[in-house]
Amino acid sequence: MGLFGRTITIKGEVRSTEDLTVEGRIDGPLICEDGAVIVMESASVTGDIIARDLTILGRVDGQMIATDVVHVRAGAVATGHVVARNFILNDGGDFVGRVEPQHLEAALRVAKFQQKKRDTA
Repeated sequence: MGLFGRTITIKGEVRSTEDLTVEGRIDGPLICEDGAVIVMESASVTGDIIARDLTILGRVDGQMIATDVVHVRAGAVATGHVVARNFILNDGGDFVGRVEPQHLEAALRVAKFQQKKRDTA
């Protein structure tokens, strides 16, 4: 499991092939297609996230795509567009946006297209 500590700030794209725990700040897309991403209480992610499972305890602002579940826990703040098979919003969690589980395959195709564009730029 990868870990980005509390004092780390990353500006740009982050890609991982293993599970990630984020405690710092990421400004840019976070791609962990086959893994789980945990955004801890101290963490902030501004950008799109693609993961198998996404658990939010801190702050996320962007599109959240998960092939399994997006889970917004108590005390978390998530703003944006969620595309996932399952969405869980715990009491005390704050979510502003929309949830569209029916568009998962299309969202994944668009995200992969955008990733290819970034790779060739």
